[in-house]
Amino acid sequence: MGRPDTKAKKRGIRRLFTWKKVLGTFLLLGLVGIGGLYTVYLLVPVPTANAEATMQSNIYKYSDGTILARTGEINREIVGLDKIPLPVQHAFVAAENKTFYKDNGVDIKGTTRAAWNTLTGKGKQGGSTITQQYVKNFYLSQDQTATRKLKEMVIAVKVDEEMSKNDILAGYINTSYYGRSAYGIQAAARSYYGTDAARLTTAQGAYLASLLQAPNQYDWTSASATGRKLVEDRWNYVLDNMVEMGWLPAAERAGLKFPVPREPKPLPGMEGQTGYIVEAANQELMRQGVSEEDIKAGGWTFTLNIDRQKQKDLVAAVDEQLEDEIDRKGDKKAATVQAGATSVDPKTGAVVAMYGGVGATEHWMSNATRRDYQPASTFKPIVLASALDNDAETQDGREIGLNTIYDGTSRRPVVGSPIDFAPENEDDRSYGPVTVQKATNSSINSVYAQMIVDVGPEKTKKTALALGMKDGQDFGATPAMSLGTMGASTLDMAGAYATLDNHGKKVNPAVVKSAQHSDRQVDMVKQTGEQVISRRAADTVTQAMTGVVANGSGFRAAGDYQAAGKTGTSENNRSAWFVGYTPELVTAVALFGEDTSGRIAEQVTLTDAINPGRANGGKTPALIWGDYTERALNGGSDARFELETEKNTGGYGEPTWTTGPTETEEPTEEPSEEPTTAPATTATTPPAPTTTAATTPPPPTGKPTTTPPPTQEPTREPTNTATVQPPDTGNPGGGGGGDESGTTPGLSTQQPR
Repeated sequence: MGRPDTKAKKRGIRRLFTWKKVLGTFLLLGLVGIGGLYTVYLLVPVPTANAEATMQSNIYKYSDGTILARTGEINREIVGLDKIPLPVQHAFVAAENKTFYKDNGVDIKGTTRAAWNTLTGKGKQGGSTITQQYVKNFYLSQDQTATRKLKEMVIAVKVDEEMSKNDILAGYINTSYYGRSAYGIQAAARSYYGTDAARLTTAQGAYLASLLQAPNQYDWTSASATGRKLVEDRWNYVLDNMVEMGWLPAAERAGLKFPVPREPKPLPGMEGQTGYIVEAANQELMRQGVSEEDIKAGGWTFTLNIDRQKQKDLVAAVDEQLEDEIDRKGDKKAATVQAGATSVDPKTGAVVAMYGGVGATEHWMSNATRRDYQPASTFKPIVLASALDNDAETQDGREIGLNTIYDGTSRRPVVGSPIDFAPENEDDRSYGPVTVQKATNSSINSVYAQMIVDVGPEKTKKTALALGMKDGQDFGATPAMSLGTMGASTLDMAGAYATLDNHGKKVNPAVVKSAQHSDRQVDMVKQTGEQVISRRAADTVTQAMTGVVANGSGFRAAGDYQAAGKTGTSENNRSAWFVGYTPELVTAVALFGEDTSGRIAEQVTLTDAINPGRANGGKTPALIWGDYTERALNGGSDARFELETEKNTGGYGEPTWTTGPTETEEPTEEPSEEPTTAPATTATTPPAPTTTAATTPPPPTGKPTTTPPPTQEPTREPTNTATVQPPDTGNPGGGGGGDESGTTPGLSTQQPR
């Protein structure tokens, strides 16, 4: 017998699995796997950022820093890591990835454990590093697939090689979702604690870091008792890890209390005045060269000049003086009334308040910035400013000033006009010889129509543009310009009057104080500038307009403050204005007649819409102005105009005067640039009045409730040959550009309207 065979052949499956074969196969598969991974590494590039990752909201703040609005599909505002306190940065690392500063972007052990837990039914586990989560947020999607996970790991390794840890951490913190529709730490800080990321405490930062594991479940304000315990446990876990890593002293940790977040608030929307203000800010930025596409891409923080309290005051004044009345009437006629207003600080050019209409979601066009209505007689002070600044004279050689005598006869043909022009005064009322001051108080069309020809329409237009009005196709240099026949916005008129209030130094009204983006800053236009008309000219116009408020058509705007202003009522009563100012505040208020019931909005008359008869500038617009100004000045002001007026306010020659129309003549319905035949005239020479120096009248001590004080005229006012008119009965015609007038002693007993 031979020796037994110790290497007997293995039978069955054992023949296929020897340790050498198993080891060889394992090594081969390992090499193939490594080769495959390397191939994937080479083939998978770092992609461009996904669209949502780069989307940000735009933030619009009031002047005091509180948020007016946040726009954009994604509520995110990216902030640099330097704006995030270091303990808050460490809280995120402690919560998600303690080895972040040492790893290479991928945690194989953690990923394997997470995959095993998911497969064995222990729930989906993250297991991803901060770098991987940043890659998922910034470059990929939230899909839970093996392919996406593999790409995530490969890209994470590449990103870790190409970017600094600080840049990765900043990207992660800014792209993560925190619940409450908040993307990024800045939006989260505001949503949960009403503060900026830069002001977060360690305890607050630890809570926000805790949220990322389950944002909706961990919102403490809406969580159940169990949910609150879970989030507090998570918060404690984060702080304990910070102590372990040496990022938080144990003694400080012991003193921290859970920072209960505030109740969630809805994101500010575009309702009410917000939409109008946001659009005005955007338009202003576009005028500075920023494209609309850049603005819509987001990432802007606008700090506005809008004063939160003054904005409330303006809305309250419009509501009380107009909207409540419209609601009470409740008819279609009243519904055609639109209001617009702009308020400016004349010293800084800041637009402190705007009223664009009933609401941007209801009436999309802003009544504060639209230019499709005429400013009417609010343009007359600009005619006077041009006359004074250009040292203009009447055609018989008299210097134009506040005491210069003009003929106030209605429909008097303008002498020296290149076209036939004979505008009608309101109600076809004739005043005879009057001073420029009286013509300003009572808004006498015939006087200013002659004055603009004496000055020169081209020079007047140049003055208007220098003061801040905007040019356009309807801004023709013709005598009719004296009636404010061009288009203008309340923003335009507030700017022009602010320049007058600022003693002739240019004021450029600005809604935006600053506009910053994450990667740039825009230099905004200078809000105040050079001297555009002389101080004496500007101050003399202010002097004239104090008479409008104290003794003239704007008496309803008077209050416990010194004020200057001008009323205006446009052709066919389609718009009614009051533009005025105190030493501290300039405000333009306008009403517009607009029928929006059809497919296309149409301008309509304001007659009988709010009250019987005309909606003159001295009525509701002046009441809104006075109500708002009183609120904005906290009940009143002791500030006074510091005026350097023209010393020689006008000469008195011996002009030939024309009589007014007879009682049998019918007034024209509206003034026109077309030739108007004047009645036969009789030459008379008025007695020369005693010259009186231009002085600033004392401010009224309160709003008059009946009639204004007697008109202050030169001591020897020439006799008026016009027929005394009866009280207003709501005649809808006439007076394009004219206004209601105050009571003139010896001429009429009719009440101001």
